[in-house]
Amino acid sequence: MRGQKRQGLRSPGRRQGTRRRVLTTAAAMAIAVMTPGTLAPPASASASAPAPASARPDAVQQSLDALVRDGGMPAALASVEDRNGHTRTYTAGVADLATGSKVPRDGQVRIGSNTKTFVAVVVLQLVAERRMALDAKVDTYLPGLVRGKGIDGRRITVRQLLQQTSGLPNYSNYLGDDVRYYAPRELLATALRHPADFAPGTSWKYSNTNYVLAGLIVQKVTGRPLAEEIDRRVIKRIGLRHTYFPAPGDVTIREPHPHGYYRESADGPLRDITEIDPSWGWAAGQMISTGSDLNRFFGALLAGRLLPPAQLARMRSTVPAEETFGPGARYGLGLVSRPLPCGGLSWGHGGSFPGYETRGGATDDGRAANVTVTTQLTDEPGRRNLEHAVDTALCR
Repeated sequence: MRGQKRQGLRSPGRRQGTRRRVLTTAAAMAIAVMTPGTLAPPASASASAPAPASARPDAVQQSLDALVRDGGMPAALASVEDRNGHTRTYTAGVADLATGSKVPRDGQVRIGSNTKTFVAVVVLQLVAERRMALDAKVDTYLPGLVRGKGIDGRRITVRQLLQQTSGLPNYSNYLGDDVRYYAPRELLATALRHPADFAPGTSWKYSNTNYVLAGLIVQKVTGRPLAEEIDRRVIKRIGLRHTYFPAPGDVTIREPHPHGYYRESADGPLRDITEIDPSWGWAAGQMISTGSDLNRFFGALLAGRLLPPAQLARMRSTVPAEETFGPGARYGLGLVSRPLPCGGLSWGHGGSFPGYETRGGATDDGRAANVTVTTQLTDEPGRRNLEHAVDTALCR
């Protein structure tokens, strides 16, 4: 499972190397095995505003059906909002391979690296309040903590953490096989045992360590837990009703949700991995949400409801990130822009966590979409198909 964990907080893009490890014996005993043959055919559409019978088949529903039918996903679900604020939700497949239960409309899922955008928003709010500075060094807030081979917190800025240009090694590449609770500083210490990838500000490379550090800085500056700051400053502020940061030791998903599955190899059985300690993700990927809440979050962000104009502009100041996120993609401060086939850009992030893979974004003219499948994607065709589903939803 640790190999899957490494993928879990890799960037949700492409061209990432993967290294797999066998599940620990204890975890394997606790996880029910599902064979590929138990996959059910796609469930019928579950939309909040059904189309007239005379209408052509819905392209979004067709793309979700294809993810299940052709991609072997246990389930797919989507939430799509148009320019006028009208929302449609979709499902395909089954929520639980053991029972064949229906996929809950707009069910909760582990959103992985979408968490990074929430953290970046909190940091930028603190910048707007003059409690932090983007170009301040890490040592300003965490003196002496960040040291290693080629690593010095006196040379790394807060901006470089948020933009993935710090050169810090990615801790999730080096975690062991233990399925347990990890404290944030333990994650950081794991990274600091390895050399820097490059000198700060000289290149770009996705690293979860950057956001663990950003989360620690938020806690130091505010004197409050990161989860409380996200809840107070973001979740409650814009009325996200189904989004939360799981408490330590909470391995469950609170509300109706599809089960998440893990496959050790391409032809191996699917294992139910829904309940898992998410602490190894922390500020880089621990949160739970729904597609509709993610649409509301990214829409509110682009509309200026979470940040003043100056900080939002800085968040949208991007550098190339094609190697990770695909052609034309660029990385801002916890925010990814991606060109749409129908023109313009979508702004979002995406997330990958054991059992779940989510893609989506919002546009400046009010469109938003998020699509989730219930197993992690490790192959290029699967990622392309999921991105196609998002493009279909945003360009419909």
